[in-house]
Amino acid sequence: MRLPWSRVVAAYLAVAAVLTAVVALAGRWRHAPDVSPALQGPSWLDGWFHYDAGWYLQIAGQGYSYTPGQQSSVAFFPVYPLGMRGLGNVLGDHQLAGWVITVLAGLGVALLFARWVWERLPQRSATFAVVALLVYPYAFFLYGAVYADALFVLCSIGAFLLLERRWYLAAGLVGALATAGRPVGVAVAVGLVVRALELLATDRAAVPGRVPLRDVVGSVRDVRLRHTGVLLSLAGLGLWCWYLWSRFGDPLAFVHVESAPGWDQGVGPRTWFKVSFVETFTSGHWQTGLLLTVQAVACLVAVLLLPRVWRLFGWGYLAFAAVVLAIPILGTDDFMGTGRYVLAAFPVVAAAGDFVAGLRRPWVRWVLVAGSAALLVALTALFGASYEVS
Repeated sequence: MRLPWSRVVAAYLAVAAVLTAVVALAGRWRHAPDVSPALQGPSWLDGWFHYDAGWYLQIAGQGYSYTPGQQSSVAFFPVYPLGMRGLGNVLGDHQLAGWVITVLAGLGVALLFARWVWERLPQRSATFAVVALLVYPYAFFLYGAVYADALFVLCSIGAFLLLERRWYLAAGLVGALATAGRPVGVAVAVGLVVRALELLATDRAAVPGRVPLRDVVGSVRDVRLRHTGVLLSLAGLGLWCWYLWSRFGDPLAFVHVESAPGWDQGVGPRTWFKVSFVETFTSGHWQTGLLLTVQAVACLVAVLLLPRVWRLFGWGYLAFAAVVLAIPILGTDDFMGTGRYVLAAFPVVAAAGDFVAGLRRPWVRWVLVAGSAALLVALTALFGASYEVS
């Protein structure tokens, strides 16, 4: 079954064109000012530039800063903003560079994801998996939003594809870009290690199908030096911590800054039990509560799909997806931002496509696809108008 590369590219570009137009129109009715007034790119790009984008622009232009107890740029991992700096120096515009990186990374995500599912799912399931990715309600982070998510997902899928070809060192190096790209990057390292052991266990069994977890653990005895290349994926996080320690004296500054006023994402019962999420409704902020609820539902659906992830793709991808979901679910007090973290758990998106493809009534499949696409357009419009939707 040959992958229809041209159709994937055409589908991505078509959705990107629609959402760019939506953002350009919605940007005329911003309900809040931009995070940074230093926007030098074309005005039709401004709608893609909100909230965290201002921090990335600051890092790209001025570098990192850290003030204990206050919101600081060290909360944002370095791969994406440094990419903005490098490309921005070539283009003469860091804002434009951020958009270009997101679009190119988003296209790369669509292609690599299609390649990944085409090798693992029946054709109809693979097709719906790609559709699920392209019209996922928070997929606008793949189409131009100046956020690090698209680049992170690209590195994640790339690392796993390299591992599937037994290129352990290359997988580890690309994985290092992921762990230096987002706080949930540690999930990539966990997934690569478990998947590498699973591949060794599968080779030993010499029988197609899922291997028991005890065999995965037992395959540690088969590990050779070349297999340890996947451990290099931790180097990205390690180097980031080393930089923070040498520059600011705090290797975990990115963790400590999360509890600063305004972010208030400290660890504790208030965060674990989502007290702020409940208070959003009790205080009468129903519009914000609705936007948070959509993300909570996305997390719930993703968690319910984890058993299907295991059945379809095995222990390594289950470990990766579970850690990707667990970090934001446990680490946020109101589900804000979790919608785009679900996008990072690409095996869950593939499992969702497989589920939709298996529905017996074709009209139900297309109702779900159309509903997801409509929600994608609506959330993109809200994002373009500077509403905090994820």
